[in-house]
Formats: sequence, C-alpha cells, structure tokens
Amino acid sequence: MPTDLETTYKLPDLSDSMGAHLGIKFQTVQEGYVKATMPVDARTCQPFGILNGGASLALAEIVAGHGSVPLCSPDQMPCGIQVSANHVRMVRTGSYVEATGRLIHRGRTSHIWNVDITDPEGRLVSTARIVNQIVKKRL
Repeated sequence: MPTDLETTYKLPDLSDSMGAHLGIKFQTVQEGYVKATMPVDARTCQPFGILNGGASLALAEIVAGHGSVPLCSPDQMPCGIQVSANHVRMVRTGSYVEATGRLIHRGRTSHIWNVDITDPEGRLVSTARIVNQIVKKRL
C-alpha cells in the first residue's frame, strides 16, 4: 500500500476513530481532491473473505468528510447527510482498495463528492456520491 502523504492542510487526529479502526491511510488531501487506502482484511471483510460493502461506504464517507474539512471555516464542520453507492467488483482478503474523492459541488451549506474505489490493478470496485451538509460547530 502507498504510504506517502501529500497534504495542503493538517489532518485532524485520526486515532481511535472509525477510519483508524478500519486501517484507512490518507495518501493525498488537497483542496477538492482526496486519495486514501484501506486494507481488505478481517476488519473490512464479510465472513466469506470479500470486502464488505459497508466498509466501502464508510471509506467513501470518511474520504468525502476529510475532503470537506479544509473547505469549511473554523467554526464549521461537515456532516454526511446522504450516501449513494454501487458496488461492481469483489475484492478478496489480503489486498487493499484505494479511494479517490473529487469535489463536484461546493456550495455555502453543502458539498457533493464523487468517490471511486478501485483495486490495486485500478479496476472499479465501488462508486459513491456523498452529500456533506456544512453546519456550525456545537462542541
């Protein structure tokens, strides 16, 4: 799996998050573009030894969420409000997948991302559309 991280902003602490538990590693985080990898292993597979569609959805939403963070003002945060995906190829345990997220709409109150997930050979595994609502932080 690739390991170099190219970023134009500081990533939030990912320790003890869903992304960390799934083994997601960010490779590139730039304005409007995110690339990350996720292992296909016991954490992300169905009992049959293939990538779980829910893990793919989690990867897509995490990629889109991290892509929206630097586009928000300091008092805002993105919240995923809609995910739609199609799974087109199986990936067996012992491999990894790569997610590439591209911003396709940047509005004042919403961001829309397209995230394509591919196998190591570059074949499409899943494609997802994610809508992030931009809300005021209430923490």
